[in-house]
Amino acid sequence: MLLQGKTAVVTGGSRGIGLAIVKRFLEEGANVALCGSRPETAQKGVEAILAKIPNAPVMGISPDITNESELEAAFREVAGHFGSLDIIVNNAGISQSTPLGDYTPEEFDRVIDTNVKGVLNGCQAAARTLGEGGVILNTSSMVSKNGQPSGVGYPMSKFAVNGITVSLARELGPLGIRVNAVAPGVTATDMVAALPEEMIKPIADAIPIRRVGQPEDVANAFVFLASDLASYITGAVLPVDGGMTV
Repeated sequence: MLLQGKTAVVTGGSRGIGLAIVKRFLEEGANVALCGSRPETAQKGVEAILAKIPNAPVMGISPDITNESELEAAFREVAGHFGSLDIIVNNAGISQSTPLGDYTPEEFDRVIDTNVKGVLNGCQAAARTLGEGGVILNTSSMVSKNGQPSGVGYPMSKFAVNGITVSLARELGPLGIRVNAVAPGVTATDMVAALPEEMIKPIADAIPIRRVGQPEDVANAFVFLASDLASYITGAVLPVDGGMTV
């Protein structure tokens, strides 16, 4: 029970890696606010959790992550509901693979608003609500190290997440707040899991561990960094990619 007595918020918590983080945090004893993009997605995520873990201490919220004051109000609501707030996971994000010549300003703005401003807003709201011993965790990506052959906006946004993480670790460390990131590799979320075996096998064969990651593999890294086991770790971007960025 590494997170016993802690309260966490997980943005992008209604599916995929975010939902796996919510489940693992609950299993480790935390109270969790699952943040979805809309009330109905947050509620669907809560229902999925309660179907697996009846009576789990989980609640759904749906603030606009591009609005810092709305995020801060939601964080304070969570703290009031559970009696404390200790961990913020800025996991919400969108991916892109648009070729450079096809980008529109609107599409580029969308990935930056969600993946960069959303994370920065979450960190700012967290800094205003967390006390000493608080933890901020951001979701980066393997592509923040390797790039990708199309869709430059996405790896650019994750490079920015790394910069936010490293810089705020230095700024918030004296306040007793740790800031780290997890950089997943190819992970069997809904989109990847739906691929046929003949497409997944060459992807897995290119990974040193010879398999794609599971959402739980990534969630376990978040559990570690959120826990007191990592009390002397801040400013880290932890790869969870089967060795792809070695």
